[in-house]
Amino acid sequence: MPYGFHEGSRSLQDHFDTRRLADRIDDLLVHDTIAAHERAFIEARDMFFLATVDADGRPTCSYKGGAPGFVRVLDERTLAFPSYDGNGMYLSLGNVLSTGEVGMLFIDLERGHRMRLEGTASIDLEDPLRAEYPEAQLVVRVRARAVYPNCPRYIHRYEQVRRSRFVPQEECLTPVPEWKRSAWAYDSLPEHDPARDPGDREVLGR
Repeated sequence: MPYGFHEGSRSLQDHFDTRRLADRIDDLLVHDTIAAHERAFIEARDMFFLATVDADGRPTCSYKGGAPGFVRVLDERTLAFPSYDGNGMYLSLGNVLSTGEVGMLFIDLERGHRMRLEGTASIDLEDPLRAEYPEAQLVVRVRARAVYPNCPRYIHRYEQVRRSRFVPQEECLTPVPEWKRSAWAYDSLPEHDPARDPGDREVLGR
């Protein structure tokens, strides 16, 4: 499925004489289905970057993290991921409700691999998958439109120190972020936010 270059892309391709290369990549590497090896790569990741845009064309990009496998490939055209408690602004997910247009960037920072997936996202507050993710507020499903690898040459190599302790786990109390206990935030928290009364939960800065 052709990516569909617009005038801006074409003008730069022509300026730098890359139109032939762009068309070759588009023809050989860009597709609208998720192959088996791409599924394995996605489901092994514990983070990705999510780009969205609102109805006025204003973009935002956010980091999404979880346990390995928190992004699930449901079929060759569809994937899903949970949304956990955050800062309450819902910038990315609000954009999903507004336009549905998303871009996802998956990176293996240890081995230097990455891939992109672009498509149309939707949110169903009653999605049955939500029950399979501890403490998930909702689940986002994405219908793929373009799936393709990305040149890895500029990826810096990093080794993981530890995964976030805030990722919800089965049979384990999720810590409370310290910032929610701050004077500027505390009185504006949702009524049932655990930060109002942490009880046995740890309060962590990061």
